[in-house]
Amino acid sequence: MFDDQKCPIIHGSIVSNNSKNSGITNKDWWPNQLNLGILHQHDKRSNPMDEDFDYRKEFQKLDYDALKKDLEALMTDSQEWWPADYGHYGPFFIRMTWHAAGTYRVGDGRGGGGTGAQRFAPLNSWPDNGNLDKARRLLWPIKQKYGNKISWADLLILAGNVGIESMGGTTFGFSGGRPDIWAPEEDINWGIESDWLGNDRYTGERRLDNPLGAVQMGLIYVNPEGPDGNPDPLASARDIRETFGRMAMNDRETVALVAGGHTFGKAHGAGDTANVGNEPEGSPIENLGFGWHNNLGSGVGKDAITSGIEGAWTANPTQWDNGYFDLLFKYEWELSKSPAGAHQWHPVNQETDDMAPDAHDPNVKVGTMMTTADMALLHDPEYNAISKDFHQNPDKLADEFARAWFKLLHRDMGPKTRYMGPEVPEEELIWQDPIPQGKSFDVDSAKSRILKSGLTNKEMIETAWCSAFSFRESDLRGGANGARIALEPQISWDSNKPDQLAKVLPILTEIAAESGASLADIIVLAGNVAIENVSGMTVPFTPGRGDATQEQTDVDSFAYLEPIADGFLNYKRDDVDIKPEEILLDKSHLLGLTAPEMTVLVSGFRSLGISTDNQGVFEVDTTKLNNSFCTHLMDMNIRWEKNGDFSYNGIDKSTGKEIRKASSVDLSFGSNSQLRAIIEVYASNDNEDKFKADFISAWNKVMNNDRFDV
Repeated sequence: MFDDQKCPIIHGSIVSNNSKNSGITNKDWWPNQLNLGILHQHDKRSNPMDEDFDYRKEFQKLDYDALKKDLEALMTDSQEWWPADYGHYGPFFIRMTWHAAGTYRVGDGRGGGGTGAQRFAPLNSWPDNGNLDKARRLLWPIKQKYGNKISWADLLILAGNVGIESMGGTTFGFSGGRPDIWAPEEDINWGIESDWLGNDRYTGERRLDNPLGAVQMGLIYVNPEGPDGNPDPLASARDIRETFGRMAMNDRETVALVAGGHTFGKAHGAGDTANVGNEPEGSPIENLGFGWHNNLGSGVGKDAITSGIEGAWTANPTQWDNGYFDLLFKYEWELSKSPAGAHQWHPVNQETDDMAPDAHDPNVKVGTMMTTADMALLHDPEYNAISKDFHQNPDKLADEFARAWFKLLHRDMGPKTRYMGPEVPEEELIWQDPIPQGKSFDVDSAKSRILKSGLTNKEMIETAWCSAFSFRESDLRGGANGARIALEPQISWDSNKPDQLAKVLPILTEIAAESGASLADIIVLAGNVAIENVSGMTVPFTPGRGDATQEQTDVDSFAYLEPIADGFLNYKRDDVDIKPEEILLDKSHLLGLTAPEMTVLVSGFRSLGISTDNQGVFEVDTTKLNNSFCTHLMDMNIRWEKNGDFSYNGIDKSTGKEIRKASSVDLSFGSNSQLRAIIEVYASNDNEDKFKADFISAWNKVMNNDRFDV
């Protein structure tokens, strides 16, 4: 009777993989339903480490020098199963590190090398990461040796540094302390395309969708052959500038990274890419996670196929020098094809001395090549001028490459106070968002001044919230520490109510001066005082925040933190047509909030009358923190009618009169089954105290997200 039994667990969707053992998921049935999955990422049940495991403490026990020596030895310890080009794995590990860190994007701070995400889908199977599964396996004996004291995230980054140093290059430094994740980050938007190298992410004049950084699905940054394979250097330059800009790099940093990275190693395109099998996630179970099996010849070494481009950029592919620019400017370049059929460029009449050794036979000389992306540095006027400067001044290239490489590897690590290890550079850099050390002060005395200030509870709560709301857990930027809400650009953001700030900030600045406190601390303390006023409960407070200056604030960089919507305050920019409830989930994830924490904060704010256009404010008395939003949302005597794209009117069923209004954010807490289940808990008669306690806990979490010192 069980001959036709199927697995009771859904392993995928028959919509997506047509497996006879799969079943339809909720997402397949209702694709437009609000997806709370992003708030459940990294559930502790997927983590194999003990609950009290603290990786940053473990890293401090690491024999760092011994680890680096083992990595350096690995660089030239070639393996038959994956032979090193030129007998040196340095270029291979540089590529691995670059591709681990290069997924970082300024739009939402996601990506980057800070979590070891390259081990998981989709990154481990992106076409641009072809054969990096082998690089990670080469590192496994070292990871096994040092165990808990070195995370995969740190190891993937450090290996690239050691690769550069082992080939005569200099690095700017290294910080450890990146904890690993243990499951894929499945709800991150890497693009809407369903095919590798698909390109449906542009509108208008090649306007790239936010927050994406790469030009095609499955690429880290740009297509080396040119946009969508079109070998047009100037069009490639446009893509490079956009993509590297979204990696937080300016033109000089971009040229330095391209030239410095391509000083080392070679590309692989020995034959038709049809010889290459499935990516790791699509490979048979017996491959144990290896992908891209190659049927050409031996499948490795001289027969390797990765990008499809074939050849080295310089005459000395395992030595830091100025050879990249020497060749770029010395020769005329002609378009040709690799053995795999990929567009690439070759020097016209190249001299033997400028040729590279064969990667696996040093007695043979082969011509070098450039990609269309390299040609962009020659044809784009701005890139060309920078390239000439670096060519004429090799010391500039060495320094600026080291700095740009350091920035690439550490952009998502947050402030310098989080940096760890013996190679942390002393210099503080503007992109690290420096903040002076905080002060100690008499908190009770400051609270007394705040209570006499004449500011309303709502004004203090909203100011503190907007100050802290800028935080992003993805790259640990923003937050209340630094009081940058008093600086450009944040002081002018529409979402922060500039007119209200013009009233509130001078008063709080005066209180800070009188109390010997930082403005950052007083902003948060004032919010806490207001919460205590409306709740009758104590709100924890820890001083120690500092005040940044305008000179310590990169205005252009901080502009990316400006919210297009804030569902907590029912704010939405008029030019945004994305569902604000979806943005609410995204921002809640960046704030590190759970679904219940998000729910109780929104509900609490509405009970206090905190909402743009008074939407979702269902109670006349807004002087007390309570669960009135939850209870009124459950009111069956109200029917809701749409009144605009994201607005609704509440109609009394018995009288037919409009008595309430709400946003789509507000109503999502009643319509989404998961959120409604949470609302029902808080609407219960015996959970009023729990509601207030949970609100304060969630509030405190947001206020202290950026307190890495406590």
